[in-house]
Amino acid sequence: MRVLAVDDELPALEDLAYLLRADPRIAEVLTARDGAAALRLLDRGIADGRPIDAVFLDIRMRGLDGVVLGRLLAQFANPPRVVFVTAYEEHAVDAFEIKAEDYLLKPVRPERLAEAIRRVALSADVTVDAEESDTIPVELGGVTRFVSSADVVYVEAQGDYARLHTQSGTHLVRIPLNTLEERWAGAGFVRVHRSHLVAVKHIEELHIDSGRCTVRVGRTEIPVSRRHTRELRDLLVRRAKR
Repeated sequence: MRVLAVDDELPALEDLAYLLRADPRIAEVLTARDGAAALRLLDRGIADGRPIDAVFLDIRMRGLDGVVLGRLLAQFANPPRVVFVTAYEEHAVDAFEIKAEDYLLKPVRPERLAEAIRRVALSADVTVDAEESDTIPVELGGVTRFVSSADVVYVEAQGDYARLHTQSGTHLVRIPLNTLEERWAGAGFVRVHRSHLVAVKHIEELHIDSGRCTVRVGRTEIPVSRRHTRELRDLLVRRAKR
């Protein structure tokens, strides 16, 4: 999908654009800091035969505010999907009348944004390439790298962030562990603890002693919670038999 993020506050716009670019369902993120600039980008996309699929739109902006812009977009022959992203709750009725796909409150939580993108993708009938869905963009010193799930040994929760541990180093990303658990389930990752996901292929040893369970991946020992112990043990036994 091609999407447009609109917000007159630059830090909020940059944060939103970063989160949108982290989603594999989104191919391109354009940005605008006011309604007039947003309309120009939308018109250019139509003229170029590359229309914008969805607009993630702030409401209280200088000049043309988000509600007015949303009503204008609804009059397009093929209107883009609209997701409002605002610090104010009182415009939810306006969003309903405009038939917005979703209504997000700032500060935007990554998992909530992911749900909004899912709704937009379903509405737009967008599918995700399996090879693209298991990569995470990581920014360091102004450089963006793409870390594949195949290179990740385990993931550790750190608040609303997750630390990806690879064989060559670690990367901190602003994605909750629950989101990665769902996204990488098909890539061979299992939840072993409230704070850890582990790539099953990297598990070298399962150790149970006095009711305490751990797994070893390389030189690291990771705790396994009681509710995950039996399920993990059965999974490893089945893999060993195969």
